[in-house]
Amino acid sequence: MPILGIIASAISGNLSAPSYDSIATTTLGTTASSITFSSIPATYTHLQLRISFLCSNNDGWQWMQAGNSSLDTTATNYSSHYLRANGTSPSADYATGGINANARGYRWGYANTSSATSPYVAVIDILDYANTNKYKTFRSLNGQDANGSGEVFLTSGLWMSTAAINTIQISNSTGNNQTSYANYNTYTSAALYGIK
Repeated sequence: MPILGIIASAISGNLSAPSYDSIATTTLGTTASSITFSSIPATYTHLQLRISFLCSNNDGWQWMQAGNSSLDTTATNYSSHYLRANGTSPSADYATGGINANARGYRWGYANTSSATSPYVAVIDILDYANTNKYKTFRSLNGQDANGSGEVFLTSGLWMSTAAINTIQISNSTGNNQTSYANYNTYTSAALYGIK
């Protein structure tokens, strides 16, 4: 009987894992309402954003905007869906046009509990970001363990533009729209990777 490990080791180029290259990392030394990555090279297939954030507000959506040279703030160019579980009351929702005219981005998470001491973490995939023949899709897995409480989110989103993405920004709001921002606390960190 053949040994599968030996067979697999003889296969060339089919079982290799994707290669992740670090593009940029930001760790806040002071509070800030947003983190921006610009001049993103178009040399990868996908992007991945890994975030660990702290904030003092306990009721606010997390957003991501995308663009080519400048951020697209047109509400109708974004849509999003999410599944949310917190141990007691799971929920799901969708939004087109970024929820409303004052919500101009992809909502990837929600700070339900003050995370001034309990980090909220997220991994956001930005698929086919440099492809100029299709709209851009996002997906995120994120959540928080708040010492006995917390939640987990699974989200997906769309930026309805065929432009290549070379600029992205994440921001922290104090409610359901992007007209009122709250700060990310010191030591919030965001790292951008390119996937070959």
